[in-house]
Amino acid sequence: MYLEIITPDKRVFEGEVDSATFPGTDGYFQILNNHAALISTLGKGPISYKSKKFDERIEVNRGVVEVLNNRVIALVESLVDSEDED
Repeated sequence: MYLEIITPDKRVFEGEVDSATFPGTDGYFQILNNHAALISTLGKGPISYKSKKFDERIEVNRGVVEVLNNRVIALVESLVDSEDED
């Protein structure tokens, strides 16, 4: 599936992944290939995404994610700087 993670300032990631895990406002959830269509709000926390070549994780501040036809788009307010964490 194709994942895009976008902030108002830049495109953080785009590419093919095997799975992605998101910090939903009601708890974490995972998206795999051929997932049903979905729109969800995101809370503050890590988005992790994996393929056979990499296993990445980034911390984000709130946003929304849309899943449709093996395309996942996460629009997030901002990334969490390691020194900003409370």
